[in-house]
Amino acid sequence: MNGTEMKYINEAFESNWIAPLGPNVDAFEKEMASYIGANGAVAVSSGTAALHLALSLLEVQKGDTVFCSSLTFVATANPILYQGAEPVFIDSEPATWNMSPSALEEAFKEAEIANKLPKAVIIVNLYGQSAKMDELAAICHRYAVPIVEDAAESLGSMYKEKSSGTFGEFGVYSFNGNKIITTSGGGMLISDNTEALSKARFLATQAKDPATHYQHSQLGFNYRMSNILAGIGRSQLQVLEERVNVRRAIFNTYQQELVGYPEISFMPELENTVSNRWLTTLTINEQKTGVSISKLLALLESENIEARPVWKPLHMQPLFEKYQYYPHSTNNSISEELFRTGICLPSGSNMTPQDQMRVIDCIKKALSENY
Repeated sequence: MNGTEMKYINEAFESNWIAPLGPNVDAFEKEMASYIGANGAVAVSSGTAALHLALSLLEVQKGDTVFCSSLTFVATANPILYQGAEPVFIDSEPATWNMSPSALEEAFKEAEIANKLPKAVIIVNLYGQSAKMDELAAICHRYAVPIVEDAAESLGSMYKEKSSGTFGEFGVYSFNGNKIITTSGGGMLISDNTEALSKARFLATQAKDPATHYQHSQLGFNYRMSNILAGIGRSQLQVLEERVNVRRAIFNTYQQELVGYPEISFMPELENTVSNRWLTTLTINEQKTGVSISKLLALLESENIEARPVWKPLHMQPLFEKYQYYPHSTNNSISEELFRTGICLPSGSNMTPQDQMRVIDCIKKALSENY
């Protein structure tokens, strides 16, 4: 927390605006839309809820397919199943670790031949790094398929001087407790289509028809953000730039300290983009170092340091193993390789230099013992 959250929380209590509506909700939506340069925003209970609303607005339903990044958290794809549709997973590419344009192109070619184009494409901006949006958007536009940009991890990142999350029909952010700014739990759906956002508000409040009694003609959801949590979000948004600078500084320190180990490769930053570096992530060549990800994780844990592998690709998850997957190229699955060799390091905004050096020293120790 940055210290000003209680101002907005107290205003909510003093005015008795506690429910999922109120001045903080309205203001948070306007402030967020202004910050990222979108026409509008809808504050909801989670990033997952925002994704679900986006697919609902695009009328994704049973029998439809949705193309989706494979290297991501399960919440990206779960809403596809909520709608009764089928995910088709698309591999990553090396320059961003995000959706591969060549794999997406192949998936579209086969879908067109089968006369079964997807209803939407969900593109993830992993760990704060924007995907190759120009190339991916060109492919989607050629087939007239809308993009939902999962920017849950990339708020504050930029792609060619435009905010991450603003390249699709809808963009989605998360304010979960581990994100770069938080409302403890919450999310935001953004779009330039204000008519669609009005419908999102309707769906997110149980789709209550305009009537004096409770009347419902459509299936709705209980997805709106509370006025209290929106107050926290307003305060957090004020320090987003500061948080991005801190996360980038943490990344730079890791990179500078470990530059002497050539078998370590950090997640790239695509030219003309600025990653918020939500998490510092790297890969290790086990064959050349003798250090596996599991071994390094165990060593860090023995020093009371929490680290994790990168996301396990969704096409490898038991929940999704029956669904189709398109690799980056024949016999070359980038997401699977990143899962085998990648690790996420401690990167919190309140991390002290002393704590970070303790992590770095532990990594150096592991590598030095095996060179």
